[in-house]
Amino acid sequence: MDPDYIAGELIRAERERTAIPAFTRRFPFLTTRRAYQAQELVVGHRLAGGETLVGAKLGLTSRIMQQAVNVHEPVYGWLTSGMVAPHGEPLPLGELIHPRAEPEIAFLLARPPARPATITSVLAATEVVFGAIEVFDSRYEHYQYRLPDVIADNVGAARFVLGPRARRPGELTDLRLVGCVLRSHGEVTGTGAGGAALGHPAAAVAWLVNVLAAEGRQLAAGSLVLSGGLTAPVPLTRGRSVSADFDGLGSVSVHG
Repeated sequence: MDPDYIAGELIRAERERTAIPAFTRRFPFLTTRRAYQAQELVVGHRLAGGETLVGAKLGLTSRIMQQAVNVHEPVYGWLTSGMVAPHGEPLPLGELIHPRAEPEIAFLLARPPARPATITSVLAATEVVFGAIEVFDSRYEHYQYRLPDVIADNVGAARFVLGPRARRPGELTDLRLVGCVLRSHGEVTGTGAGGAALGHPAAAVAWLVNVLAAEGRQLAAGSLVLSGGLTAPVPLTRGRSVSADFDGLGSVSVHG
């Protein structure tokens, strides 16, 4: 399947706020390589429209999620300036199709990590970490999709909110043990810890750095990386709020 066609359909779906059938339902042999080519075009459309690249995001970093979709490694997408949502302000849900929110640990890189990247080299290259909420928004109908669909759709990247408290990695005892409680409109919907992301959130970032290096690319200094969800996501609906409380990183919330 032509990556230009895939990208065009996804761009139109996002613009018109209308979900489309997953591509693999029509073209079951769509490859991840073609899907990443389509992803580049989707992100390129945003950049051509005046947005800037601010970082990257990881998906399927949880072993449980990987087993659920029968994959053995994460996927990645890109974050642009148009996805930044201010902390504490209502999110215009009319711009999205069926948004869901999940808590993550975000890394702000002071410089590109040394390669081959490891947990140690990622932490050494990290300026600060934040508690964050990612609001992702599949452009597909009924969440019936496969891995190439997820990749082409820029791994559902839509909006993200950073918490107000930034900490240097050395100020926290162990990022694996940073606990998180997710609440939807005040009700606890899930708990998790940093280790849910590939065993250590910095390991997720290291995976990304090494995959990009194999492609001759690297994350620039100042890049922000969302390292993967720590709990199951929850729907974000009008009039409701989702909040995440992180050990040592404070609270972050988003309002529908």
